[in-house]
Amino acid sequence: QVQLVESGGGLVQAGGSLRLSCAASGRTFSSYAMGWFRQAPGKGRDFVAAISRIGSSTYYAEFVKGRFTISRDNAKNTVYLQMNSLKPEDTAVYYCAARKIGAARTGPDDYNYWGRGTQVTVSS
Repeated sequence: QVQLVESGGGLVQAGGSLRLSCAASGRTFSSYAMGWFRQAPGKGRDFVAAISRIGSSTYYAEFVKGRFTISRDNAKNTVYLQMNSLKPEDTAVYYCAARKIGAARTGPDDYNYWGRGTQVTVSS
């Protein structure tokens, strides 16, 4: 089992940047594909980005391509989400998730473990 703790959220003006971090417990972090999802008030949980176990492959939702970058540091048991050119519609709670078996996926149901989330608010 792995425990995930997100950090780095906050309030930022439109056009600004934030870097989210997700720290994982345990010694087997490199065996998990990782993903970032987000959930705005009254909406479902949307896929944002995912990264393979060794970081060789990344996947993005269309609405963040060119603005967000997912990366990981397996030595630090951490996955990151660099968010640039933020828009008010990016306002949401951002969650990281770990997938124990298989390649990175874009569906929330494909992930086994979830953090509690970090709030990102983008003002116009």
